[in-house]
Amino acid sequence: MSTLLAAAAPVRRIAVPDDALLRRMDRPGPRYTSYPTADRFVEAWGPADYAQSLAARAQGVLSAGATAPLSIYVHLPFCESVCYYCACNKIITRHHDRAAPYLAALEQEIALHVGVLGRGQPVSQLHFGGGSPTFLSDEELGRLMGTLRSAFTLLPHAEVAIEVDPRTVDAARLRRLASLGFNRISFGVQDLDPEVQRAVHRVQDEAMIAGLMREARALGFRSTNVDLIYGLPKQTVDSVRHTVEAVAALRPDRVALYAYAHLPQRFKPQRRIDEQALPDGEARVRMLAAAIEAFLDAGYEYIGMDHFALPNDALAVAKRQGRLHRNFQGYSTQPESDLIGLGVSAIGGMGASYSQNAKTLPEYYDALRQGQFPVARGLSLTRDDVLRRAVIMALMCQGRVDFEAFALAHLVELPHYFAAELARLAPLAEAGLVCVDASGIELTPLGWYLVRAVAMVFDRHARADERRAHFSRII
Repeated sequence: MSTLLAAAAPVRRIAVPDDALLRRMDRPGPRYTSYPTADRFVEAWGPADYAQSLAARAQGVLSAGATAPLSIYVHLPFCESVCYYCACNKIITRHHDRAAPYLAALEQEIALHVGVLGRGQPVSQLHFGGGSPTFLSDEELGRLMGTLRSAFTLLPHAEVAIEVDPRTVDAARLRRLASLGFNRISFGVQDLDPEVQRAVHRVQDEAMIAGLMREARALGFRSTNVDLIYGLPKQTVDSVRHTVEAVAALRPDRVALYAYAHLPQRFKPQRRIDEQALPDGEARVRMLAAAIEAFLDAGYEYIGMDHFALPNDALAVAKRQGRLHRNFQGYSTQPESDLIGLGVSAIGGMGASYSQNAKTLPEYYDALRQGQFPVARGLSLTRDDVLRRAVIMALMCQGRVDFEAFALAHLVELPHYFAAELARLAPLAEAGLVCVDASGIELTPLGWYLVRAVAMVFDRHARADERRAHFSRII
C-alpha cells in the first residue's frame, strides 16, 4: 500500500478533531469486542447449539481444529460494595459463603466441557474477571485454579490474568496470586481524585495503589494493567490530567482509558450518580485529549481506541508488527482462538458462533442442576457476518484493510461486495479519518481517534437499528 499510511508506525500524536466533527461523530456505537455484537444474540440459540459447536471443535471440524489453543474467561460476579458507575454483571454481598456454591457450579460447568472436548485441551489465555475475583479467598482461588489445571493444559507461555480491586489485596495476597500462576494483573483504579471517588462510591488511597504496583513489579508479574475512566461525576480536565500523570509515573505496562457510559435505565447503580455533576460533552473531549497527550508525553504508545502500552510491552510490539487482535476482554496479543466463557453471564465464541450464559444465578444454577450447559442465548454467524467481522476487526486492530489480502482470505472482492459501504466512507475520508485507494482502506491518525465511527460503516445491524441508546458514546 504505497499510498497509504505505514501500518507499523506507532501513533505518537493524535490530532484532536474540531467541535463540528465531534458533534457529528459523537453518537452511541459498539465497542466491537465481537461482531455481531452481543445485543444481537438470540434466545433461540441455546445449550444444544453450544454443545454442537463444542463437538465440532472436538472432531476437528472447526477451521482452528481440535489442537489450536483455547482461551478461557471465568466470570466471578461477587463484590462487597457497589461502584455507582459499574455496568458489569455483579452481585453485591458481604456474605463470602456465597462463593462456595458458585465454585461448585463452576466445577460442574467445567466438567460438562471436559465431557465433550476431552481432558487436557491446550489453553493459551486464561482470564478471571468480574465483579471482583479477589472477593474469593486465596483457598477458593486455589481450588478453582486446581480444577482448571486438571481439566485443561495451561501452556508454558499462557497468559494468566486476573482483575483486582486494590481494596481487597495487600502484598501477601499478591504473592499468593503469583504463586497460583497468575502472571498478568489488572488494577481497577478508575480515578485518583478523592472527590470523584466519593461521588462514585469507590474510595481508595493513592499511596496504597502505588505500593501494590511496586509489589506486583517486584513479584515478577509479566504485565500490570491499570483501568481508568473519564467522564465520571466531579471530574475536571485538571483532575483527569493529575490522575493520568500519577498513574503514568507508576509505569504500569498497560493502561485502559474508558469513557464512562451513563445508562441508568439499564444499570440501576448508576441512578445514584448525580447527573448534574457529570461533565458535558465538551469537557469529556478535553479530558480525553489531555489524557492522550499526557500518556504519549510519558512515553506510552497509543494502541487503539482506549488502550496505551509501554513501547516494550507485548501489546505495543504486536501493534507495530501488525499482530494485534481483539476479543471480549479487549485488545490482545493472542491469535484469534475459540473462547470458553465460564460462569454467570460469561460470553464465549466457538468457531463461527457466539454464546452467553444465563445472567442470573438462579437460572445459571438451574441449568447446571439439569445437567446442561447454562447457555441462555447465542448466535451462529452467517457468511455476511464473517466478512463484516473481518473488516471491522482489521480496522480496530491493524487500522487497515488490504483488498488483495482480503480476497485471498475470503474469496471475495471487497470493493464489489462492500461498494455501498465504501461510498459511505467518502464523507469520513473528506473529514480526514480514513484514506481509501485502489489497494485498500487505512485509518489516519485522526481516524484512530474515532475508529468506532469508521467501523460502524460496515456494521449492518447498527445501520438498521436506530435505537442505539444501549451502546456507549464514541467520545
